Amino acid sequence: MFIGNVEIKGKTALAPMAGVADMAFRELCVNYGASYVVSEMVSSKGVSYDSYKSKELMNLSDKERPAGVQLFGSDPDTMAKASVIAMEYSPDIIDINMGCPAPKITSSGCGSALMKNPDLCGKIVEAVKKTVNIPVTVKIRKGWDNNTVTAVEVAKICESAGADAITIHGRTRQQQYTPNTVDWDIIKAVKNSVKIPVIANGDITTPQIASDIIEYTNCDMIMIGRGALGNPWIFYQINSWLEYGRDSFVPTKSEKIKVMLNHAKKICDYKGENIGMREARKHIAWYLKGFRGAASLRNESSRLETFEQLIELCKKIDISE
Repeated sequence: MFIGNVEIKGKTALAPMAGVADMAFRELCVNYGASYVVSEMVSSKGVSYDSYKSKELMNLSDKERPAGVQLFGSDPDTMAKASVIAMEYSPDIIDINMGCPAPKITSSGCGSALMKNPDLCGKIVEAVKKTVNIPVTVKIRKGWDNNTVTAVEVAKICESAGADAITIHGRTRQQQYTPNTVDWDIIKAVKNSVKIPVIANGDITTPQIASDIIEYTNCDMIMIGRGALGNPWIFYQINSWLEYGRDSFVPTKSEKIKVMLNHAKKICDYKGENIGMREARKHIAWYLKGFRGAASLRNESSRLETFEQLIELCKKIDISE
C-alpha cells in the first residue's frame, strides 16, 4: 500500500507508544517484520520552544524506514511550526495525534480531546499539510465518549483537509484501554467513509485477531501497540499468518532471553547505561511474563542498574521448555 507517495511493504505497523516506542524498540520491531513505525508522540509546543527532550524524540535511524514522526497539539499554527522543525529529522511521514487519552494531554485540548472538535481537526491537518511536502496522517479514536462518537465525521474532514491516511483506535477516550471493548464496526464505518488508507488499531494481540479484523473491516493495514510489548516477534507471526494462513514461529524461552538482552543492550547503546537500564526495566518485565518465578524476577529486574546485573539475572531464569 501507499501512504501518499510512501510505499509500505506490508500490513503491520508499530504504534507510537509514549515511553516505549523509542529508536531501539522501533528498530527491533522492524527487524521482526514491522512494515512501518512511528515515533513516540512529540509536543508541538515543546518543539516550537526548542525543547531538547522533545527534539530528541524525533531522531530516526536508517534501520527503521519508512518511519513517521508523531506530533500532538491543538493549535494549527504551532503544529505547522513544529512540522517545519520535524522535517529537519527527515521523517517519511508526519502523523498527528488525535487519540491519546492521557489526562495530561487531553486537559490542554490535545489528543483525543480533539475528537470533540472535528472542525479544529481539519484546520490542524490543513495547516500541517500546507507546511510540509511529505504525507500527513492522523491517529484518531472512536470519539470522546459514547455520546460523542465522531470518528467518521473527523475522518471525512481530515481527508478533505489533505490527510493521506487515517489510523483509528476502536475505543472512545472514556473507555481508555478497557478490555474487550474495541469496536470493529466503527473502524469499518471509517474505512467505508473515506478513500484514503485506513489503519486499524486496538487490542490486536494475535495473528488470528489481525487476520479477522482485516477481513471484517477491509482496513488497509493494522497497527500493533501493547501486543508488541515483550513480544516484538508478533509482526513476524502476523505476516506469516496473513501470507501462509499459519503462525510459523514460536520463540523458545532461550530465544526470548536473547532478544531481551539484545533489546536492553541497544537501549544502553543509544541512551547510555544509566538511563538505558532504567528505561529497559519495563521491557524486561514484559519479556519475563510467562516464565517460572516471573513475579520474583520482575521484582528483581525493577532494581537493575547495570547491564552486567541483567546478565546475572538471566542466569537465574529457568529456560527449560
